[in-house]
Amino acid sequence: MSIVDNRKAFHDYFVEERFEAGLALEGWEVKAVRAGRAQIADAYVLAKGSELWLIGAHISPLPTVSTHFRADPIRTRKLLLHADEIKRLTGKVRQQGYTLVPLNLHFAKGRIKADIALARGKLKHDKRAATREKEWAREKQRVLRGR
Repeated sequence: MSIVDNRKAFHDYFVEERFEAGLALEGWEVKAVRAGRAQIADAYVLAKGSELWLIGAHISPLPTVSTHFRADPIRTRKLLLHADEIKRLTGKVRQQGYTLVPLNLHFAKGRIKADIALARGKLKHDKRAATREKEWAREKQRVLRGR
């Protein structure tokens, strides 16, 4: 069950491979994500050493968060993957011009997980071609329904 999607990622990148990663969250963040108060449209994944970090994801705190605790909605969050997966991903990012992009947040067996993708950036003409293909597919559907 998806909580929040990053539709902008499919517009800006060619998605090559997908991975499911756990998130190291605090208690108030889990409650806020379950309430649907998360955004990952401007987020990205950064590899520092042998760890992956989710940067720029915004999780708005609920109004019921304690008054003596200051919640940071845009803090950097650690992504949890196996060490061999992290090595493979960081190697591809460094050598082959890929980037890591968060695609969505979802529930898996009661836990909050993030789908991240190994992606290659689209150029302007690639985006135009994708838009043209989507419009043509819509037009075909209209013609077929008209019969």
